[in-house]
Amino acid sequence: MVAALLALLSAGAYRQDVPAHPAPAPPTPSPAAGRPTLFLIGDSTVRNGRGDGANGQWGWGEPLAAFFDPARIELVNRALGGRSSRTYLTGGQWDAVKALLKPGDFVLMQFGHNDGGAINDASRARGSLRGTGDETEEIDNLLTRRHETVHTYGWYLRRFIADAKAARARPIVLSPVPRKIWREGRVVRSEDYGRWAAEVAAAEQVPFVDLNDIIARRYEELGPDKVEPLFADEHTHTSRAGAELAAACVVAGMKALEGAPLAPYFSTRARGVPPAGSCTRMRRASLRPILRHASLRRAPCPRRGRPRAARARPGCRRGSTA
Repeated sequence: MVAALLALLSAGAYRQDVPAHPAPAPPTPSPAAGRPTLFLIGDSTVRNGRGDGANGQWGWGEPLAAFFDPARIELVNRALGGRSSRTYLTGGQWDAVKALLKPGDFVLMQFGHNDGGAINDASRARGSLRGTGDETEEIDNLLTRRHETVHTYGWYLRRFIADAKAARARPIVLSPVPRKIWREGRVVRSEDYGRWAAEVAAAEQVPFVDLNDIIARRYEELGPDKVEPLFADEHTHTSRAGAELAAACVVAGMKALEGAPLAPYFSTRARGVPPAGSCTRMRRASLRPILRHASLRRAPCPRRGRPRAARARPGCRRGSTA
């Protein structure tokens, strides 16, 4: 029943228990000319610490690399733990990525886990204003000791999108991955940041992947007991097996997008990953790396051989969950 592991494919309050000043990520090699670069920006659920699995915690950005052909595209994970959409901009991380962008590149952005924090305090000061509007709040930042104009979560996403487009790169918005929080047999979805991410993507006419819902559905198919080893802490940071699952979900979401813009760059391993919302069985080869970390099985599809019904999402094909 190895093929039944399709469940590994298939995101409230979001606040990560991470240091206020996480160790900076090690220098990333400059993207090579002549092939596009896939940049990942986000928080520790995308890249945890230095990306080496310290404390058993992994972001999905590291295992995602195995799903792309390095001869065709370079993957550069510039996510940084502890960052919100706001502090990824004000901390200079986005400027560093923007300086490397070239025509034809891609930018995958996933924020929201830290945007619900305090707007102004002496320890983190990383929260953004709620929503997608143009509201602002003027503060004298107690942490940086500088005056700052704080914007909404949606405003920061629009800034990343606009800058990427200006560099003729292609932005793709992802909703934040779900926490391991169960309520009445279901995983709690992001009813705020996930929705706002979708609204921004639709308004800016860029692709959107509802990673929050894709992964939550997979967790529900597995059940609480089998989801437990996918996490390395109480409910936020994944183990290597959990990161492998999330990375496969990202690929599934990419495949479900209109035109599947990243499809030409997938590796052989990605061929066994069906588009999000499909009950197609995975090929055994795509499961082997995950099988080494966990023994998990998926509940059978309700209608074998037929796509699972799902509502359409912005930037996705009809019938996709992403």
